Amino acid sequence: MQTDLVDRIYECSVVPEAWPAVLDDVAALANATGGLLFSAHKALNWTASESVSDVFASYVNDGWFGKCSRRVCLMSQDAPSFFVEHDFWSEDEIDADPVYRDFFRPHGLGWSAGTGLQVPTGDNIVFSVERAFADGPVDSASVARLNAIRPHLARSALVSARLQLKRAQGATEALTALQLPALLLKPSGEIAEASLLAQELGDHIVWAAHGHVRLADRQADRMLADALGAIGRDAADDVRSFPLRDADGIPAYVAHVIPVRRSAHDVFGDSFALLLLVPVASDRAPSATLMKSLFDLTPSEARVAQGIAGGATPEAIAAEGEVAISTVRTQLRRVLEKTGCARQADLAALLARIGATAPR
Repeated sequence: MQTDLVDRIYECSVVPEAWPAVLDDVAALANATGGLLFSAHKALNWTASESVSDVFASYVNDGWFGKCSRRVCLMSQDAPSFFVEHDFWSEDEIDADPVYRDFFRPHGLGWSAGTGLQVPTGDNIVFSVERAFADGPVDSASVARLNAIRPHLARSALVSARLQLKRAQGATEALTALQLPALLLKPSGEIAEASLLAQELGDHIVWAAHGHVRLADRQADRMLADALGAIGRDAADDVRSFPLRDADGIPAYVAHVIPVRRSAHDVFGDSFALLLLVPVASDRAPSATLMKSLFDLTPSEARVAQGIAGGATPEAIAAEGEVAISTVRTQLRRVLEKTGCARQADLAALLARIGATAPR
């Protein structure tokens, strides 16, 4: 079922009408009533499970969205995770909150798990699952199940948000609407179609013979090949988001490899995957910007990466998190793999370079 759900999540990237049914299945992972996806850039777009659609239409149209502090709390978090009410508020604070007291609970809701994504493009994305008040708070086991599919939700929602939750009529229209460097690839790595912005990235993309493409950053190019191969094998623990460095070793983009699944082929033809390049540059904290953009990092891996970025040793990170040093070393090894770094010093330098060069 998990593989089928992941395929359907990626289908939603360019087939937004598929989101409500998928959000139902995502909500089921947490024994919740329904799920929601909000995206905001210049305008607010949202979609929801049919079971909660009417409630959240009122939530948006009657002004409750603007009064609710939940999304602000979610967006303030660096950890790539779903969060629940008790991560932010005490029981008394929840009881006294007017949105919970006067809106959610009268509608039979009142417990949730949500996650926020701040993308350097300016897109702000929130996922949540809503549980009935009578069923009690969302438990940690449910949060873990949601976190397991969060990277896939994030990549798919990034595309949906850029398309403003509208279905494109074809590949050319979709690539243009993304307003980012993007390439449609075949299983062999041949280009099926490329956006104009991608064609202008001569410093990062090498246009080879016979319609093939490679990335100038050799480590990123290897990670791209691995990601395409993992899609073909339906590998569960693969890396599909990784940094793309410039000639000085400074990350300029985060590459996202997004499988083309199911009816998404109606838009993208017989393409195998979409390669989307998102700029790293941001006015937010540079290291955090990169970490938030690498969707495959788990919450514990992100904590280790941020510790290394701050100059902490694995021993200090283990002590602060009250975990075994062997656990931190395993997590650090995975962070190195997912960022394309060979050594801990390379990871620290990677983050330090961003801090020194990104705009303030």
